[in-house]
Amino acid sequence: MKRVRKSAIGFILVAAVLDVMAMGIVIPVLPHLIEEFVGSNARAGLLNGLFVALWAGMQFLASPVIGSLSDQYGRRPVILISCAGLAADYVLMALAPNLWWLALGRILAGITSSSFTTIYAYMADVTSPEERARGYGLIGAAFSFGFVLGPALGGLLGHFGPRVPFWVAAALSGVAFLYGLLVLPESLPVEKRMAFSWRRANPVGAMILLKRHFELVGLAMVNFLLYFAHHVFSAVFVLYAGFKFGWGPLQVGLLLAMVGLLDMAVQGGLVGRMSKQFGDRSTMVFGLWAGAVGIALMGLAPTGPLFIAAMFPNALWGLAMPTLQALMTRRVSESEQGQLQGANMSVASIAGVASPLFFGWVYSMSVPHGREAAGIAFYIAALVLVAGALLGWVTARRADRQDNAQA
Repeated sequence: MKRVRKSAIGFILVAAVLDVMAMGIVIPVLPHLIEEFVGSNARAGLLNGLFVALWAGMQFLASPVIGSLSDQYGRRPVILISCAGLAADYVLMALAPNLWWLALGRILAGITSSSFTTIYAYMADVTSPEERARGYGLIGAAFSFGFVLGPALGGLLGHFGPRVPFWVAAALSGVAFLYGLLVLPESLPVEKRMAFSWRRANPVGAMILLKRHFELVGLAMVNFLLYFAHHVFSAVFVLYAGFKFGWGPLQVGLLLAMVGLLDMAVQGGLVGRMSKQFGDRSTMVFGLWAGAVGIALMGLAPTGPLFIAAMFPNALWGLAMPTLQALMTRRVSESEQGQLQGANMSVASIAGVASPLFFGWVYSMSVPHGREAAGIAFYIAALVLVAGALLGWVTARRADRQDNAQA
């Protein structure tokens, strides 16, 4: 049984790597493709934020549906359908003749990439509560590994044209589909499945689960703040790096690959050890504080080398997400794990709608005032993480006290 569990984890991690590689390939070139259509860096920042918000908005609507479907029909079919859908979507974006087609592509990508909900639920199926922080750390490391390879490859492919990375992304998603079709086992036994219900599968209904457990509300708010701050990267990072330091797709792709390597080292090597030694709560809070320091230093950095150096403390931010997920999964039953992850993704998607619009607007307003002012978005993101660290400490401590009292 232990061997089956290990192989199942291996299968889901490989699928995660392939999915994130496909997503990462397009990151260095999509903002520049938008800039080609509109002819303005500041306007491209605003529109890129809008495109990210479209993607997140569809995740908000689709994640609880996909999570609930996986609770009824199993994780495997949901993951397979998502991979096939992503492959088709990248083909559409590769052929997009204008911004409207790109926007449609981002909408479809938001729906199909909502299977990340199911990947987390899959890990909850095959690990014990005590092992979940480490398990989610492995997922984070797999995502990071895909993010190492994806942007670097996207930056290189971007030299051959801004659309070439989309074709390669489609091929990678197709490989992920075939891989899962051949070797991915089902993780949710039939006796543990829950019937699909639109009452739970709509975004509001999914979040009722959070309301039923008071401590989940506070942790969900931490989740919201974490994602809100993180979307400063998807909204303005590529354009900011080009505007302030003159970096093109290749340099940005390699830089994002370095970020992925650091994140992979943190989530794959540090999360399990720190969680075991200091506990999930303390590890989560430390990660949020470290991320706040790092992202503030990135905004302050006057030169490229100092900007790169600030990414090292910022990488410790990767300690927060797996431990936050582990804290939340302990508050619900096995049959509710898919619904919980759907609710989490809905919360994250709300942040993903509001944050890129906000940071895209901040960037578009700050760019006309020069390179120093362009870093304002990073300072705001750092303050958001500080708020998340304070709220996370208070909420998790209250939950721990409740558990101790019940024991």
